[in-house]
Amino acid sequence: MDFGLTDEQQAIQEEVRRFAENEIKPVASEYDEAEEYPWEVMDKAAEAGLLGPGIPMEYGGAGYSPVEAAIIIEELFAADAGIGLSVSSAGFGAESIIAFGTDDQKERFLPPVAAGDAIMGSAISEPDVGSDVSSVSTRAEKDGDEYVINGNKMWITNGSVGDFFVVLCQTDPEASGRYNGFSQIVVESDRDGFQADKITGKLGIRASDTAELIFDDVRVPEENLIGTEGGGFLQLMQFFDETRTMVAAQGVGIARGAAERALEYAQEREQFGRPISDFQAIEHKLAEMHTQTEAARTITRKSAWSVENRDEQLTALASMAKEFASRIAVEVADEAVQIHGGAGYVNDFDVERFYRDAKITQIYEGTTEIQKNIIARELLE
Repeated sequence: MDFGLTDEQQAIQEEVRRFAENEIKPVASEYDEAEEYPWEVMDKAAEAGLLGPGIPMEYGGAGYSPVEAAIIIEELFAADAGIGLSVSSAGFGAESIIAFGTDDQKERFLPPVAAGDAIMGSAISEPDVGSDVSSVSTRAEKDGDEYVINGNKMWITNGSVGDFFVVLCQTDPEASGRYNGFSQIVVESDRDGFQADKITGKLGIRASDTAELIFDDVRVPEENLIGTEGGGFLQLMQFFDETRTMVAAQGVGIARGAAERALEYAQEREQFGRPISDFQAIEHKLAEMHTQTEAARTITRKSAWSVENRDEQLTALASMAKEFASRIAVEVADEAVQIHGGAGYVNDFDVERFYRDAKITQIYEGTTEIQKNIIARELLE
């Protein structure tokens, strides 16, 4: 088994690390405090080819593999989770268009994202629907050659800055079977009846945009339907293994960023006439933090490899990676604050932000509890 990166992957890692050091780190606190979307950083990310990394080269993207995407996400999140999510989520929902969309849809929606001329999002969750995706009630009714959409979506990344969204809708409420009757439809944000209300006051990832979407008789042409009508739920389920793996990579990045900052601080901070890194209690904390981060990285990289190679244990492995890496992100960030002491409780140091950012990785793309359910189900089948 080869745990090393190829020369090309190492080059990608180094390039993204430089970008994160030069363009994200210096402004991370500023955007976090303002809860402001990092438009200037996004422009620079577009120039660096970091938007929509999985978009095929024929549509202007870099065509990176899942392993390479995980490497990129770790580097971005080790600098800052809020801006990291803004960059890595610019193409949310593109997977469905790539896999099931028409040639026209691919030409219309993918190149603008890769070029930084548009931002997209995936609209699934609703005010009363989180883990139970099959309870989505946003309705799309056919009227001639158009769909008329009504309903609400909640906690949507890029909600108030996005140009178009892949929206999971109920198109046939009478369909037999719990998972039938749902479709994915692209909805542009400039259509009449579409409204986005930004959500503020978030615990973390504050630079990333989150909003509630409201659809009030929004009309879209039937050519915006992705794939076949009624196949939306099954289309969506095919990508959760990949998206959960990428959240695991986010957790690895947060843990690494927190651990690196804790190590640096421990070597600089002195008590009783010597650096606190000389005390065994701190040494043990640092040792465990870095060991946990390395373990999380290993399972995440294996899951990313499995996404690329469609390994038979992928579903269980993706949930294992997501559950473990998100837990380690929270634990390592917690210890980083502890090592900083009182200084870690204020935003003079980055670990306060990492501590707040870490928690979301245990919630979105399937909660910790859902991941454990999936792992157990896969084991018992």
